[in-house]
Amino acid sequence: MNNFPVWSVVGTIVGVLLGFAAAFGGLGAFLLVLVLGAVGFLIGRFAETGEIDLSRMAARRR
Repeated sequence: MNNFPVWSVVGTIVGVLLGFAAAFGGLGAFLLVLVLGAVGFLIGRFAETGEIDLSRMAARRR
């Protein structure tokens, strides 16, 4: 079950939802969905790990 690409699926769903918000609600709805999605993501990360550490999500250059 570890091989399932969870983040790819989540990213696809978020992209589709942002697309719908932009298509039917305009720029204001798009930005609102984007901001609330980011806040929800941070709350979910905090609930899951007990801390907000986004350093692992950034691409590292070698």
